[in-house]
Amino acid sequence: LLRSSQPLTGPNRRRCREDEKLLGTLLDEGERGFIIDTRSAQAAKQARMGGGGTEPKSSYPQWRRLHRALDRGRPLQESFIRLVEACSDPSLSMDRWLSRLESSRWLGHVKAALSTACLAAQCLDREDSNVLVHGAEGTDTTLLVTALAQLILDPSCRTLEGFQGLLEREWIEAGHPFQLRCARSASSHGRGKQEAPLFLLFLDCVWQLSRQFPFSLEFGEQLLLTLFDNAYASAYGTFLCNNEKERSVLCKVKESTHSLWAWLNQPEEKQKLLNPLYSHNPLVIWPSVEPQSIQLWQGLFLRWIRPSQHLDEAWAEIRRLVEGN
Repeated sequence: LLRSSQPLTGPNRRRCREDEKLLGTLLDEGERGFIIDTRSAQAAKQARMGGGGTEPKSSYPQWRRLHRALDRGRPLQESFIRLVEACSDPSLSMDRWLSRLESSRWLGHVKAALSTACLAAQCLDREDSNVLVHGAEGTDTTLLVTALAQLILDPSCRTLEGFQGLLEREWIEAGHPFQLRCARSASSHGRGKQEAPLFLLFLDCVWQLSRQFPFSLEFGEQLLLTLFDNAYASAYGTFLCNNEKERSVLCKVKESTHSLWAWLNQPEEKQKLLNPLYSHNPLVIWPSVEPQSIQLWQGLFLRWIRPSQHLDEAWAEIRRLVEGN
C-alpha cells in the first residue's frame, strides 16, 4: 500500500520517466496494480490541462486507475459546520432535524471515505495487488484512505499501541498540516481557506468501525474524543505544526513540548482508554457501508447537549463485570 503526493506527470505535461520506472519496478511481469485517485476524473483532467494530474494509461500499462472522489477543503469544512450547527440547536422538530442532518452531507463523507478504504483493502487482500493511493497533495484524503485501509486489514493497528503508531506514521510523519486544517473551532464564524476536518473524518470512520466491530479494537471512544480535542487545542506538542520540518527544525517540538502519547500511556490514563470487551481478532474487518449502517457519532457531535452520566456508568459496569470474570 503506497501513497503519492506528487502528480504523475512532469511540468508542462512532459512524461515523468522516473515515476514510470519506479512504478514499473513494483510489479513483476504479468502482475497488475491499482492507482486509486481520490480526485474525480474531471478534477484530474483539469489538473492535467494545467500541467499536472495524470499520465495517459499507455504510460502505465500494468496499472489500472480508479477514481473515487473524496471532498476536502472548503466543501468538507462547510459540511462539518452545518452538522455542528444542527446538533447545537435543541429546538428542532424531528422532521427539521433529519432534514438538516441530511443537508449537512457529513454522513455521506463518512460513507465515501470508508468505501474508498474498503476498495483499497480489497485490492490488497482479495486481488493480492499493489495499491497506490493518489491525491491532490498527498497529505489529506490520501492519508485518510491509507490509514483506514490498514485498520481494516491489520489487527496490529487495532491495538492501542499499534493505533498510536499508525497515527504517527500515516498522519503526523506523513505531513498532514494540522495547524492549517484545525486552526479554529468548528463553531467559529470564521472560514479559513485551509481549514478542513480531515482528521476528524478519520476519527469518525474509526468510530464507525468500533461500533460495527465492538470486540476488535483495543481502544474505546474515549481515545477518539481525546484525539479530537487535542487536534484542535492541546497542552501537548504531538499535533503541532504542519510537517516534520516545522516540528523538528523550526519549532523543535520534541525538545520544547511534552508528547500526548507519553501522557496517555501512563497506567492510570491508559486504563480509561481501553475497551473492556476487546478480544484479538486476526481477521480482516469489512465494515458495512450501506446508508443505514452509517450512524451519527453522538458521543462527539451531541456530547454537549446530552447527559453522559448513564452511559459512563454502564461502561464502568461492563468493565467491572469483565474484570470480575
